[in-house]
Amino acid sequence: MDKSAAQFFDLIDRLGNLVRVNLRAAGGQHGLQPVHLQALVYLAIANRYSNTPQALTEYLGLTKGTVSQSLLLLHRRGLIERQGDTDDKRLVRLALSESGAQLLKDIQLLPDWAQVITRIAPQRSKIALAVLKELLLALQLGAGNRSFGVCNTCQHNLHEGPRSYRCGLTEEKLSLHDTRMICREHQPRQKSRR
Repeated sequence: MDKSAAQFFDLIDRLGNLVRVNLRAAGGQHGLQPVHLQALVYLAIANRYSNTPQALTEYLGLTKGTVSQSLLLLHRRGLIERQGDTDDKRLVRLALSESGAQLLKDIQLLPDWAQVITRIAPQRSKIALAVLKELLLALQLGAGNRSFGVCNTCQHNLHEGPRSYRCGLTEEKLSLHDTRMICREHQPRQKSRR
């Protein structure tokens, strides 16, 4: 393995371990496993095209069975709501309940991270973030996975005027809030060549 690739892998693996430790600690206080918190966090940022069990399964990279059992537990605890889709009766839509949103607010998954990031020079933090985003996208696309990017960074996002947006894929109007959520159908914008 290339030395820099090995260093990236090692650092990201170690950061991932810290994230899992934080999730275990935060979830353990509420009888939840890391996968349950990951599902809640996902539903807090997923748009209306991405709030299905199948999209969650793809995002987490887990089996349908694991995700299904996790969703059953979250629903029984009143942390998520399940609704049939108004247009496609085969689809189930998921949303955080008020209790689920409050739980995420109460457990504060990122306080240590937020504190540490403030100690890094803003320009260095910005560069690190850009590199990690580029690495994530390259790995996702290289493996044939969806990018689940933020709507306003998608090639299908059409800015039609002041606070007026439309999805070029579905032809549906998008609110400003919609454009800030992640989307299963996200296609990264092509970088313009100069």
